[in-house]
Parts: sequence; structure tokens; C-alpha cells
Amino acid sequence: MRADDVRVIIADDHPMYRQGLRALLEALGVGVAAEAVNGPESVRLAAELQPDVVVMDLHMPGGNGIEATRTITRTSPRIGVLVLTMFRDDDSVFAAMRAGARGYLLKESGAEEIARAVRAVAAGEAIYGPEIARRVLTYFADMPDPKQTAFPELTDREREVLQLIAQGRSNQDIAQTLFLSPKTVRNHVSNIFMKLHVADRAQAIVLAREAGLGGM
Repeated sequence: MRADDVRVIIADDHPMYRQGLRALLEALGVGVAAEAVNGPESVRLAAELQPDVVVMDLHMPGGNGIEATRTITRTSPRIGVLVLTMFRDDDSVFAAMRAGARGYLLKESGAEEIARAVRAVAAGEAIYGPEIARRVLTYFADMPDPKQTAFPELTDREREVLQLIAQGRSNQDIAQTLFLSPKTVRNHVSNIFMKLHVADRAQAIVLAREAGLGGM
């Protein structure tokens, strides 16, 4: 999407910042349809004007940017929200992402970076500043594997057995796979049933598959 095809609404409670951002965007050929001073006003203007992008500050009096973002993305999915804020903490970043923001930049970003992000969000892309992108990648890289954290009451061996149960394997198959005796497998299965408070194999399979176990 060309810059001069993009229409935006600027939502920020600081008049001087709004004026500076408007001048920056218009100098680069991006049309500014309106300015909002708080969340509710940005929601109203977005519904009325249907811009391509709302450039949203997060913390504004009279209604914050997170709730406004959530409302705009729910009621007008074609409108992209680009958060432009001074807040770099994880709570703000991930709250904005959960609310549906397509982009997140810090106010210290350069003019070209902001303009590029506006065009990208208008085109349906997701874009984050370098620091925010590193934060997001680190967050997901550090997320524990649900298969490893499911059923902490089980031993590692019992979790291996449950994984195979969830695949529909018989006790004999499990014994051969894990190089265990059939009796040892039966003991593990009994312990699993007791710890998970299930009555039979079918209930254990349901619980295990809901927790993400059972993949080949």
C-alpha cells in the first residue's frame, strides 16, 4: 500500500506530540483523518471514519488505549492498530497484543520507522520495534513446553507411559518400547490412574490429549 493511500487517526492525549506526529506523517504522504485525545474518542472516530490505521497511545485519561484497541479490532477488524507509546514493559506489550494491536513501537522510534510501521500495519502486516521484537521472541522462547509441565505429580517415567497411553498403545507395546517388563508397566499405569484420579484408560487418554500429550 502506497503512503498516500493510507488514512490514519492519531490517538494521544499530548497536543504537541499529536501535532508533531501529524506533521511527520503528512510530510511523508500519509493522510491524517482525525485526532483523538482518549480511548473512547478514538473508538468513536474509528467507527465513523473507518481509517486504515489508528496510531494509539496506551495511557490516556478518560479511557486507556488497551480497551480502545480491543473495541476497534473487534468492531472494525479491517482497521489496524499501531501502538505508539513510551511504555516498554512486558505487561503493556502483551496486553496490547492480546487486545489485537498489529504493531508496537516506542515513541523514541525514528520518523522513517514510524512511517514504515504505519504502512505495514495498513497492509495487514504485524510489526514491532527492534527492542519489542526481541522481547516478544524471548518471551515465547522461554515459555515452558506444556508437555513437560503437564501433570507435575507424575514421575518422568510415568509421563512417558502416559504419552504412549495417549497414543492408544497397549501395555505390551509400551513394555517393548520402553524396555520394561509387562508387570512394571502395569504398576506404572495403576500409579498414573491413581494420581490423575481417573477410573480407566479412556479417561486417562482424554486428560492426556487435552494436555497436549499423545503426539507421535
